Order: sequence, then structure tokens, then C-alpha cells
Amino acid sequence: QLQLVESGGGLVQPGGSLTLSCTASGFTLDYYNIGWFRQAPGKKREGFSCINSSGSATYYANSVAGRFTISRDNAKNTVYLQMNSLAPEDTAVYYCAAARDVFTTTMCIQTRGDYWGQGTQVTVSS
Repeated sequence: QLQLVESGGGLVQPGGSLTLSCTASGFTLDYYNIGWFRQAPGKKREGFSCINSSGSATYYANSVAGRFTISRDNAKNTVYLQMNSLAPEDTAVYYCAAARDVFTTTMCIQTRGDYWGQGTQVTVSS
């Protein structure tokens, strides 16, 4: 079964940090671009960070640039999202997705993915 699983979400205070992981099972991520998306209550899902298959190209939305870092370890079949300086407006369900044959910018902006994880909740609150 082809599956993506996110982990690492939770409750964090404003200004804090979290690291999310996205691990694939049933297929290898080597040939896939990976994106991180989030959806807050009442809002549409948005793509904010994407990375190409080799890790040589990344995209960040303005809302997270300078605070979040996406990286990947293909040997572990895992993509990471380091989130620093978290703010209440970062509260959302975070999803990862895998896609082929699409530019990282397009993948994020158009919220495209061939496979999706089930999501992990991130709550930023004091």
C-alpha cells in the first residue's frame, strides 16, 4: 500500500519550534517532489514549502520564508520540515504530498500531489 505518514505535530508556545517528518511506505520518494501543505479551520489548503526530488530546489511561501526549512533524506525515505519562530497563525493541520513531473513552485501554488498523508495537527498557543 502506497502511503505517506506525517509525524511530529503537537502543541507549542509562540516563538517555539517543531520538526515535522513525512515518511513514505510502499514506494520510494527518490523520484518525487515533496510538498508541505496546511489547512486552518475555515480556510483552504495552502502549499507553503516544496522540495524537488534531489533536494536541489526549494520553494517557500512568503508566510514561512526565513522561519521554516524543508529538507529530505532519500536514504531514509523521509522529508522534514523544521519550523522555527512559530506563531498562532501557523496553527493548522499539516499535510505532506508527493508528486512527479511538476515544478516545486507549481506543486505548492497549485496544491498538487499524487499521494497525500493523513495530516498532523500543529497548534501554536500559550
